[in-house]
Amino acid sequence: MTTAIHDDAGSAALEEFLNRPPSVGQRVHSVLHGQPALSPAIVLVLACVGFSLTSSHFYQLQNLSLVVQQAAVVGTLAAGQTLIILTAGIDLSIGAIMVLSSLVMATLSYQQHVPGVLALLIGVVIAIAAQTVNGFLVTRIKLPPFIVTLGTLSIFTAITLIYAQGQTIQLPPGAFLLWTGNTFSIGSVNLTYGVLLMVVLYLVFSYALRFTAWGRHLYAVGDDAEAARLAGISVNRVLLSAYMVAGIAVAVAAWVLVGRVGGGDPNSGLNANLESITAVVIGGTSLFGGRGVVLGSLIGALIVQVFDNGLALAGLDPNYQVLAVGILVIAAVSVDQWIRSVKA
Repeated sequence: MTTAIHDDAGSAALEEFLNRPPSVGQRVHSVLHGQPALSPAIVLVLACVGFSLTSSHFYQLQNLSLVVQQAAVVGTLAAGQTLIILTAGIDLSIGAIMVLSSLVMATLSYQQHVPGVLALLIGVVIAIAAQTVNGFLVTRIKLPPFIVTLGTLSIFTAITLIYAQGQTIQLPPGAFLLWTGNTFSIGSVNLTYGVLLMVVLYLVFSYALRFTAWGRHLYAVGDDAEAARLAGISVNRVLLSAYMVAGIAVAVAAWVLVGRVGGGDPNSGLNANLESITAVVIGGTSLFGGRGVVLGSLIGALIVQVFDNGLALAGLDPNYQVLAVGILVIAAVSVDQWIRSVKA
């Protein structure tokens, strides 16, 4: 009889515990876990509001359009970086590949008189081939992505410098490859076609990640590669495809870079490797893989540019811009750790 009473009391306590309404922290955790791009979006809005209070020039349409244009190269590159980080990898060579591809495009078009479209296609092939090398070393040789891309960073940088021979290629006005640097107007806002190309790339990648089997497999591999393998997913094939598809984003970024600098410059994009990782991390994609959305990386790239622009308009020392970005990265990783550790 006593045992039955204790059982009833235990069942009632358990039922009360299970039916207890979630705390504010649990609700916030649940929302942020389900919407990885929400926290960077909030940061972006707050940053815009804050900088508008420090400078009346911040909200001018000309300034906002400049911010978006400046984010085009890193934003496009971050789309490819997102795919790799979603698999719990990282690519330290992605910027070096972009510069190599852009230089080959410009050189072929200007010095070898190769038609612009063909030069672009060759640049695309080079970017995809370079990323395939990274993917092959990760999937077949079983080397850690950090080590692989740290090594290929030096390799592709050296190839670029050897190929360029210290020369910078300046394309003539009207060249096909400069199309991404041309501007168009939406009302009073001027944007480049490179920005438009970046937006299209994000739409395509967002659709692929959300609505295709490939996208679901990518998340599964990043979340738990062994569980994905046991579920029948070809982990190596998914990983290799992530690097190859990222190569397409690298090639698009290279084209945008050519339009921005007016040709090919072996010294351009020196910090693009780390800047792309910064955009992805601030954008809410987990460095541990399996969680994040590609749109968050675009928001992350915009956040970095908004801080750079806003602090510059406020008249602060440029070193504070670097400090702000560093704080944002640490804060973003801390939020990701909290989301992963707190039990909903």
